[in-house]
Amino acid sequence: MLKDFAKLQTFLMVIKEKSFSKASAKLGISQPAVTQQIKFIEDYLDTRIVERKKNGILLTKEGEDLYRIAVKLDKAIASSEKELLKIINKEFTFIMGSSNAIGNYILPNYLGEIKQRIGNEVYMHVGLSSEIIDQLEEKKIDVALIESPIFRDGIIYREWVQDELVLFSNQPIKKQLAAEDLFEFDWICRNEDSHTRKLTSEVFEEMGVQCTNFNVLAVLASPTAIKETIMHADKNAEKPLVSIMSRHVIQAELDSGRLFEARLKNYKIERNFYIAYLKERKHDAFVDNVVSFLLSLNKI
Repeated sequence: MLKDFAKLQTFLMVIKEKSFSKASAKLGISQPAVTQQIKFIEDYLDTRIVERKKNGILLTKEGEDLYRIAVKLDKAIASSEKELLKIINKEFTFIMGSSNAIGNYILPNYLGEIKQRIGNEVYMHVGLSSEIIDQLEEKKIDVALIESPIFRDGIIYREWVQDELVLFSNQPIKKQLAAEDLFEFDWICRNEDSHTRKLTSEVFEEMGVQCTNFNVLAVLASPTAIKETIMHADKNAEKPLVSIMSRHVIQAELDSGRLFEARLKNYKIERNFYIAYLKERKHDAFVDNVVSFLLSLNKI
């Protein structure tokens, strides 16, 4: 069984998440696959290691012993991989692809660390999530970071950072907005094929309003362009100029008081960013090193 450490990694994730379903989401595999791998370990050891309870899972005595061994193995393998990368010292360019908000406002803060960890150059492609997944399938990039899980066969998806979409303006506005309040603004909207626009439209539909009924001044494809347009809008205008954007994009301006945020009353527009890579490269030391580092960034 030690030759197939992936099953023990699944076991460790089940313990960490205290749930088969949550472990499944984190690992990017189906829940039956998680159950099957745990059963394989139990059959191999001829003993029960995990008991399912209503409020989670419980390790048996044998499961606790196995957990201590698996943790030691996991740390030893991680340490060995770092040494292996030093020995390989392979010269190549690692290419990451990311959607706009991630590529322009999150990932640049960590490219230096990623470069140091793999000992090679790191380049970045930025575009729509669908474009980035196409590039991953075509093997033009090594790892993808996307705002929406565009599921394709042959790709592993891992839940990453949580994001929230908020309404914002360069003028102070009410913190909680009802449906009727939305008609009091001038709007800059995202292009219709963006994930931000799709999520926002779904919430507006639940609220009984439509984007087409707003006073839309422009439709832009770039989050940066939208942010800059609103930041430089007339602060004394009768109608505040607003848009809806990832909070990651405008965080610095919110902190400095140059922009103001609001939320839709009784609604919170949240989503998870995802890490994606080809299944055929799930044992690739460079991909695994980058993915493990990104997953360690629990709070961004």
